[in-house]
Order: sequence, then C-alpha cells, then structure tokens
Amino acid sequence: MMQIYILYDELPYPPLDIMLTNNTLPNVKFVKLTPTLKTSFIGQYPLNEINTKYVMFVPDSTRITSRQTLQIMINELNTFSGNIIAAPISSHNKNMNCLRINVNLKEWTLKYSALKSLECDGVLGKHIILLETEHLKELANAFLLPFPHSFYIQTAALNFKVKIVKGLSFHEGKPVLRSHHAQWKLKQTEAQRLKRLYNLFKIRQVVRETGVTEWYGCTKETPRCFGTVLESMPSYLYEKKWTPPCCLSNLRKTARYIFNIFDEAGIRYWLEAGSLLGAMRSGDILPWDHDVDVGFVREDLARCHWLKKAKDRPVIDNKGFLWEKATEGNFYHVHFSKINKIHVNLFPFYSKNGTMVRDSWFTTHKNMEFPDNFLHPMSSIDFVGRSVPSPNNIRDFLEMKFGRGAIENPEYPDPAKLKFP
Repeated sequence: MMQIYILYDELPYPPLDIMLTNNTLPNVKFVKLTPTLKTSFIGQYPLNEINTKYVMFVPDSTRITSRQTLQIMINELNTFSGNIIAAPISSHNKNMNCLRINVNLKEWTLKYSALKSLECDGVLGKHIILLETEHLKELANAFLLPFPHSFYIQTAALNFKVKIVKGLSFHEGKPVLRSHHAQWKLKQTEAQRLKRLYNLFKIRQVVRETGVTEWYGCTKETPRCFGTVLESMPSYLYEKKWTPPCCLSNLRKTARYIFNIFDEAGIRYWLEAGSLLGAMRSGDILPWDHDVDVGFVREDLARCHWLKKAKDRPVIDNKGFLWEKATEGNFYHVHFSKINKIHVNLFPFYSKNGTMVRDSWFTTHKNMEFPDNFLHPMSSIDFVGRSVPSPNNIRDFLEMKFGRGAIENPEYPDPAKLKFP
C-alpha cells in the first residue's frame, strides 16, 4: 500500500473533507511542519517515518490514472545518471522549463538560466517529482516552502540533476483556488515565503532566467548584512563567504557619491590601501572587503561642506549619507545611511619633510606614511565604474604597504587567522 503524507504549516480551514472522515484510509497521514509544544522534532519531520525506497511529490489537484505511469517513472529514475525525475501535468507540458541553477553561497547569489534540454538542475511548471528517499535525506530541509523552489535550490547546491519525462498520464483535477482573490492571496503568500527562504539560505541576489535581478538584502532603510567588524575580519569570512552583493552595491554607490563630491569641491584625493589593490586586480572593490579607503590632502578639508560639519558632530547630508569623525582615529567615515553603516573611510594626510603623514594613533600597514613623490604627479585608475585618482607607480606603492607580490597573491586582512582559499 502506498503511504501518503499531506504536509501543512497551519491546519487547513475550513477543514478538508478527508481530515474529518479519514477513518478508513490508514495510509494517509497529516503532518504539521511547524513546531508545537506537544510534538517532538522527530514527530514533525516526515522523513523519519518514510521507509520506502522512493518518494514522490504530487502537487494539489492532480489525477494519477495508471499504476503503469508510476512504474515508468521508477524505471526512468533507475536508468538515469542523475537523481530526480520530473513529469509534467498533461495540461502544463508546453509550460515546462528546464533550468540551470547556480547556487553561489560564497557570493550570496542565485542565478537561473533557461536550457533547451530535458536534463538540468531544476524545473518550472506544474509537475510531479520522483527521487530516492536516501537522496531526499541529503537535503538540509526537504519540506521548506515555497515548494519546489526550495527543493531545487537545495538539490542544485548538491549537484543533483533532474530529467523531465513527458507523455505520462498525469492530469489536472478540479482547481483548488478559483477566485481571483484566492489566487492573489496565494501569490502574496508565495512572495513572502520566497523572501523568508532566501533570508534563511543567506541569498541576497537572485538573477532570473529572464535576466531580471531581484535583491533580498540590505537597503538604505535597513542595517547592513553583517555586524561590527573586529580586527579587520568581518564575520562572513569565517563562514567561508565574501561580502554580500547588496553591501558591495551600496558601498559602490557611496564611493561614487564621495568621488563626485570631492571632484566638485576640488579636493585632492586618491584611492588607498585595499581599495587600490582591488582596483589593480579587477577595477572594483575586493570581493571580501567591507569598506573603501580614500586618502585626501588635509588642507583641502575645508573645501567640503559636509566634512567641515562632521568635524564637530555626525551629520546627515541631503542625500541621506551620514558623515562622522571616526572614534578610533583622526579620520572620517561616510556611511550609506544612518541605519546602514556600510562606509567609505576618508584619511587626511599632510606633507612633512617629503613624507605624507597622518595625525593618528590608529595606524596599520595600510594607513602608513609614504613618500609624497607618489602623489607628484597623480595618476588614475578604473574603480567602481569610473576613473579615480591614484598614486603614481601603483605597484611600488602597494608593495610598500602590503609587501612584495601583493597584487598577484591575494590574502585576507589577517592571514594568521584565516588563510585565503
């Protein structure tokens, strides 16, 4: 006898008829996935009860008309080099799309692309799924909603492959949600579930197969995606991740904003330290960096209205950026907003006996003094989509600060704590 599990987060209301009259169907069991005070973890997770070799997921309102159809799917699975068989509901044959799914946990991104194939990483369209129970047990949580989006993200991360088998006799039953209001409500619920799912899996950027990019990360109105950084090592590095793409995007916006203000004010500035290193490698911020470093000539400070104000107290400008003097040294932060503290560091230097120096107890290799001939003349370099002033002889400048071969040999800020991959 085939075991049937009906999964739900909240008890369906009004109750399903089968829930009220299920005295003669011992093979049908209802499982509540959300925790309750009277149910153990084992009791609320259906995988602990499944003792069959195969598991089949069947969407709402689907009619299975032949046992032979199920056997065909099992035969296909046994001869397929991948892990999953997908069979479309007959009326959805033309709407089935095979997708390549790139789950990049290090960069917090999820990218979909359409494939003209019957074998891929995931499937769009109403369909039935068959796989072995042992493979299902490899997933972090096989029953996360929305399904099957969560299912295919997890299987793609494990490099499972899917094969679409068409021509099987699965048919559409009576529609469950008929009214426009019910369908709208479902769409809203699915969007909320997707947002929760991406937050759970720490996915901040989703690129759809249509080319549309969706963001699920931080904004000007929310905190950045990581907390206080200790000893220049953000917490995400210890999770084997790089900077969240939303944070990088907001950091680029902040940097371009500062560059434009400094250009208009006539402030002499240049790209510094790790930001200059990123510019040399890729013309962008280092993919694991959490701030941008800019040096400027101290005597030019008075040319910038917001810097002058920030000397005395933090100030929010007319674009919502927060300017403030750093508590850990004689320099400045410009934050993306009062709430979102992703920021650009502004280091004031002045010339003393042919050396560019800073008045600060906060000194590291990247903030060290340097000969002023690196700024006479200034050079420029591409960074975050525009040309930015830089010291001349950039290689010599960077090797003086970071050591020989710094450009070709990436390192995290504290290699003693964490080696670069």
